[in-house]
Amino acid sequence: MSKASLVTQRQLLSAISSGEFQSGQFLAEALGLSRTAVANHIKQLQQLGLDIYKVKGRGYCLAEPLTLLDAAKISQLRQSGSPTILVQNITDSTNSQLMQKVQDGLVNEPGYTLVAEAQTAGRGRRGRNWYSPFAASLYFSMYWKLEQGIQAAMGLSLVVAIAIARLLKQQYQVDAKVKWPNDVYVDGKKLCGILVELAGQAHAGCDVIIGIGMNIRLPQQALDNIDQQYIDLAYASGQAIDRNLLVALLQQQLIMLLTEFTHNGFSCFVDEFNQYNQYRDKAVKLIGNTEVQGICLGVDKQGALLVNTAAGIQAYFGGELSLRPGD
Repeated sequence: MSKASLVTQRQLLSAISSGEFQSGQFLAEALGLSRTAVANHIKQLQQLGLDIYKVKGRGYCLAEPLTLLDAAKISQLRQSGSPTILVQNITDSTNSQLMQKVQDGLVNEPGYTLVAEAQTAGRGRRGRNWYSPFAASLYFSMYWKLEQGIQAAMGLSLVVAIAIARLLKQQYQVDAKVKWPNDVYVDGKKLCGILVELAGQAHAGCDVIIGIGMNIRLPQQALDNIDQQYIDLAYASGQAIDRNLLVALLQQQLIMLLTEFTHNGFSCFVDEFNQYNQYRDKAVKLIGNTEVQGICLGVDKQGALLVNTAAGIQAYFGGELSLRPGD
């Protein structure tokens, strides 16, 4: 999509963002477009997951009032001296975009963050697609650096989950749980996924991209696109969510915890993770090349999952493992 089209669509969204009907004629005149062009842009926005109503004689209306990500507002909300936060409209994947910037030498500031309104190729763990409707969720990627190398990343995704759980409690009074190794749940339903990607050597500096996808206010059509039980933050908190404030607060929280993690490792987070543990003292099964069943005991100082199995207590690391409730 051309830059001009993106600008036009953002102007169009701003015009209908109040949740009140605007006529096609009014929108066409306001944006200097034909009514056919307005209709085509509306169709493209609907394809990105926006609930836009069209009523003959009244025009177009968003199902819910919409506040767009705003770089200027985020800059005002974040702490002075905080790393850059780049706002994009539509991208393939915030993780892919940020990793490319790092590889091109354009980003070397730990905490540098990239967010987008929508993703056309959002990714979850193990190559799964991540449903990314426009302005309905948080698509957030942050750069970090581990000077000790890739081996120092053990437990990092759990620290990210802890940062999210802390923020949800402090800011929104939402009690979240962490599902090892990379998901955040509320009331037994998935709210947030984490995708950590590494580039570097075992014993040299390692570039880290931390991707976070959080459901904020999902449209009705999400039911057709998500194959598991989910919840969004607006529903869980009973509040209207200002994503601009959320972006600023999340960057701040992550930097604070990751700085501690970089200096001290995961061991100082073990007790906190175990408090948030979704399956604490519950029967679980780990699915990988083989299936393992037992009682979840939490994690160790490296972030490995401890499971009391028929063969005794075993430690398991993330990789390609999937954790599920036990039989």
